[in-house]
This record gives sequence, structure tokens and C-alpha cells, in this order.
Amino acid sequence: MKLIQDKEFGGERPLFAASDFRLERVTITDGESGIKQCQNVEAEDCRFYGKYPWWHVDGARINNCYFAVGSRSAIWYTNDLRMTNSRIDGPKFFREMRNVELENVQITDADETFWKVDNLRLKNVKLHGGTYPFMFSNNIFVDGLESDSKYVFQYCKNVEVHNAKILTKDSFWECENVTIYDSELDGEYLAWHSKNVRLVRCHLAGEQLLCYVDGLVLEDCTFDAACDRVFEYTTVDAEIRGHIENIKNPTSGRIVADSIGSVTIDENVRQPNDCKISIR
Repeated sequence: MKLIQDKEFGGERPLFAASDFRLERVTITDGESGIKQCQNVEAEDCRFYGKYPWWHVDGARINNCYFAVGSRSAIWYTNDLRMTNSRIDGPKFFREMRNVELENVQITDADETFWKVDNLRLKNVKLHGGTYPFMFSNNIFVDGLESDSKYVFQYCKNVEVHNAKILTKDSFWECENVTIYDSELDGEYLAWHSKNVRLVRCHLAGEQLLCYVDGLVLEDCTFDAACDRVFEYTTVDAEIRGHIENIKNPTSGRIVADSIGSVTIDENVRQPNDCKISIR
């Protein structure tokens, strides 16, 4: 593997179509497509300022690197990528990719990040700002996520999340096969129009949560005091710890809680309207 150290590259495609090289303390300045159509690339302690620096790369290892605001859309069409201990200030990262792994990474502008990624693994990742991270991505495993981005996880399939703190609205919409463990989910309209959603030991906050869900399971979950109009038009099997303020028009299934403020079943309820609701 060729070693390139303490260099600066700029302009158009300075490392185009190169293979089997390692960058150490290298800076890619303003310009476009610094690393493109490459194979087997490592970067250590590098800085990226120009647009589109990692496109069409097969086999990438990035550690302790910085991507500036101007490096928008920096990593697309790149497969078998592992990034660790890095900071990203640019938007629209990680699109149309396979086999992507991030650990100890901070993304300060998560706008339209992680789109159409297959086999995505995150560990101790922080997302801030922006809209629609994870759109149309599949086969996602998360252990440790902090996010205040809007509209996270939409149109995703096969998602497993552990130890997350997510502050948003309209999260996990139109998703299929989602399991979330030991997490805090704060925001309105959680998991609407989704299928096969399982929440285990999670704390939930927001209004009109978990509506229009086909196949919802809750195990030992808790609800914030302000939650209301929960489970409307949902098929549900829920074990709730503590109090839930309001349940509205569940379609079928079973709901058990320590206490329930009120239950609304009105003329708009959907058949079969046979959900069993009880206090423990």
C-alpha cells in the first residue's frame, strides 16, 4: 500500500482512479472529487474541504478525520466503508451505499444524510440538525445514537436500535420491521403507518404516538405525562409501566397499564374494535 504523508491536494480529481494507498495528515483543499473511482483507501488524521471527495470508492477506512462545511455530499456510491473518531460538518453524506460502519462520529449537519444505504451499522454516533436522515435505508443496526434531526428513519426496513436518544417528530414513518431497545423517543407522530414495530424498555414522549401501526408490540415501556391520543387505528399488544394519559380508538389487540387517564372510543373507531384495555 502506497503511503502519502503531509501533502495538500486541490483542484479537480487529484487522486482519480488510484488504488491501494494510505493518506496520513493530508488535506484535500477546495475543489471537487479529490478521491474518486478508487479502491482500497485509508485516511488517518486528514482534512477535507472540497466537494464530493469520496465518490465511487470500494474499500475505505477513515479515522480521526475532519470534513468541513464545504465538503457537502462528500461520500456517495462508496461500499465497504468504516469511519471512526471523526467529525462531519457538511450535509448530505452517505448515499447509495452498501456496508457502512460508523463509530464515534459526530455529524453536525445531518440534512439528507444516510439515504439509500444497505447494511448500515452505527455505534456512538451524534446527529444534529437537518431533515430526513436514513431515508430509504435498509438493514440498520444502531448502538448509541443521539439525534435532534427532524424526520429521522422514514421508509426504512429491518432496523434495530439500542440506547438511543431521539428528539424529533414524524420519526420511523412508513417503516417495516423495527425493534428499539432501552431508548428515549421524544416527538409527535412516532411510527405512523409502519408495520411490525417492537419497543422494549423505551420511554416515549409526544402527542399522537404510534397511530396507524400494523403489528405494534410494547414491552415494559413508559409514557410521558403529556402523551395523549395514542394507538389510534393501531393493532397493538402493549405492556405499559406506569401511567398513560389517553388511549384513542385502537383497532384490536391488548393494552395493559398501571393506570390510564382516559380511553376514547368514538364513532370513528375502525373494526374489529375488539382491543382489550385493562389496568394491572
